[in-house]
Amino acid sequence: MVNLCQDRAMTGPHRIAVLALEGSVGFDLGVPAQVFGCARDENGAPLYEVRVCTPDGGPIRCAAGYRVHPEHGPEALDWAQTVITIGMQQGSPVKDGVLDQHVIDTLRRAAGHARMMSICTGAFVLAAAGLLDGRPATTHWAYARRFRRLFPRVLLDPDVLFVDDGDVLTSAGVGAGPDLCLHVIRRDHGSGVANRAARRCVIAPWRDGGQSQFIERPLPEPAEASTAATREWALHRLGEPLTLRELAEHARMSVRTFTRRFREETGSSPGQWLVHQRVEHVRRLLEDTDLPVEKIAARAGFGTAASLRQHLRARLGVAPSAYRRSFRPAG
Repeated sequence: MVNLCQDRAMTGPHRIAVLALEGSVGFDLGVPAQVFGCARDENGAPLYEVRVCTPDGGPIRCAAGYRVHPEHGPEALDWAQTVITIGMQQGSPVKDGVLDQHVIDTLRRAAGHARMMSICTGAFVLAAAGLLDGRPATTHWAYARRFRRLFPRVLLDPDVLFVDDGDVLTSAGVGAGPDLCLHVIRRDHGSGVANRAARRCVIAPWRDGGQSQFIERPLPEPAEASTAATREWALHRLGEPLTLRELAEHARMSVRTFTRRFREETGSSPGQWLVHQRVEHVRRLLEDTDLPVEKIAARAGFGTAASLRQHLRARLGVAPSAYRRSFRPAG
């Protein structure tokens, strides 16, 4: 895991280039500058610098019918430490797997020194450049079938909001762009910075489940109850050994109905959701307190330090001590 907090003192704000192609989605185009622009250090200094560019420095027409003329050309990709490709309108050549060779060469060169990201169908751009071959990735669920047909070597998962594969990260449709940007801020600088950026943008710092919850399906009957109140109830009792039966009883449902309704509403099972919430609680305690791991394990509901370490390593790939060294502010 890269700790950009330490690098920033020597290099200044992390440099991000957003590549806009013909037919780009305007919302996707604005998301990186808005979200990363809200990430500030404790003194209010920006942690990222975002530049929008086109392959030739000229204007492009966005999907909504207006033109954008960025201030930068392909040189921004050589300057960048992170490169983001964004979604495109229906009928774009890239969605048919066709990408200009100049763009392919430029992206491949950038991948040699920069972290690569995509928002929505921007994954088609990375895939067409060969940068997703053999790697896990996601894109908008509505284009998953076409993506698989065009890029069979990519390990596509259309049921998640984003995929973090280290130096290559991809997100699902439109609204998942902010989720990925906040995830990157959280990975680079910790939950505190990411949460403050989310509040500034007035968006959720973390969304449960995956994009499977947004795939078209019959709506539940209006009379059906929700599991939302039980989820809120459980969040205040993460240190307790909550069972599926206790959760279902609180929601006044059978275990079978509760499990089905829970997955419909969150995109995950109750057990998976609880583990995720407990890991997030552990992260906050490691970042914001000096509590020993044993006490954090008890407060988060993992019981033992060994169980906490196992779950943290499975989710984040690091031990508690390493995570705390990376994200606990000095002093």
